[in-house]
Amino acid sequence: MRFFCLAALLASACAFTSQPAAFTTQSPLVGERAVNNVVAPSTSHRNRLATIVMDGKANAIRDRITSVKNTKKITMAMKLVAAAKVRRAQDAVLATRPFSETLQSVFGGLIQRLGGDTIDLPLLTQREVKKVTLTVVTGDRGLCGGYNSYMIKKAEARYKELTSQGIEVDMVVIGQKGIAYFKRRNYPIRKTFECGQNPSAKQALAISEELLNTFLSGETDAIELLYTKFVSLIASTPSVRTLVPFSASDITQKGDEVFQLTSDSGDFSVERTELEVAEPQEFPNDMIFEQDPIQIVNSILPLYLNGQVLRTLQESVASELAARMQSMQSASDNAGDLANKLSLEYNRARQAAVTQEILEIVAGASALN
Repeated sequence: MRFFCLAALLASACAFTSQPAAFTTQSPLVGERAVNNVVAPSTSHRNRLATIVMDGKANAIRDRITSVKNTKKITMAMKLVAAAKVRRAQDAVLATRPFSETLQSVFGGLIQRLGGDTIDLPLLTQREVKKVTLTVVTGDRGLCGGYNSYMIKKAEARYKELTSQGIEVDMVVIGQKGIAYFKRRNYPIRKTFECGQNPSAKQALAISEELLNTFLSGETDAIELLYTKFVSLIASTPSVRTLVPFSASDITQKGDEVFQLTSDSGDFSVERTELEVAEPQEFPNDMIFEQDPIQIVNSILPLYLNGQVLRTLQESVASELAARMQSMQSASDNAGDLANKLSLEYNRARQAAVTQEILEIVAGASALN
């Protein structure tokens, strides 16, 4: 046992004495050796790449720059996705144009044929307004700037305006953002629907049937539609219009406009096209209808309502997507500006660290001399 202890002590002593001193007054710089009185870099230093030791602040800035650049990539991708969806929405609007024009033409021809008898149609009859149903169209998701908040404020203002006049008001809310907002504040909600990113005829039919049943049953005297009117990629306007009862003059004399998203050198823009009113279809005086023309008009009006609801949903979705494009573009621009500022700050911190190291090396060399 004594032999083993003595051997261990000798090994420890050799470990401390066999290696050269880590710091001696004979070596001019740490990690370097003197050959023929000339300071030469060691082999390990020649093979190692130059590194700069920075403090925690510079490393934190570098990590933040990486995070901001990744965020910019995400926002730019979201902008491009929204642009693709805008194109799909405009294609859907163009696909419904032939049906809308034919419906408007046939309706105009029947109105001319009937003359003043249209006053007997329930959907064209004006009532004394005692109760109004507000149909509010919002989005299902956020990250679209002030799109949802502007629409909600418009609906609240219209609700207060009607209630101050002593008119009873209930609401049909479309879109998760509006549903969550108005439910939390205990507004009288009759029915709720999801908006989605790709409105379909089936979805519009369910909404129009609910509105028609509400009006024809006498539960409400007027139905107002609150939606976001698409103006351009950087502007949209919350609008209010009376949906039911219809006005024969509005149906037969109201034109339409189509927006088309275009791109030039990576920049998006919108081209607006004004469409003229469809000419009323001419029915000869000796034409005999199998059904009463009034019944035909009564059958056309629900189809017209369904088309108007679908068109409104498509326009609102296009406005939401355009607002999201603009919001993501602004976020990308802000991320780029922030990355540039952080790069300047990072370079300053890096230069300060390099300067501090140089000063320490010079001070150490001066102390050794």
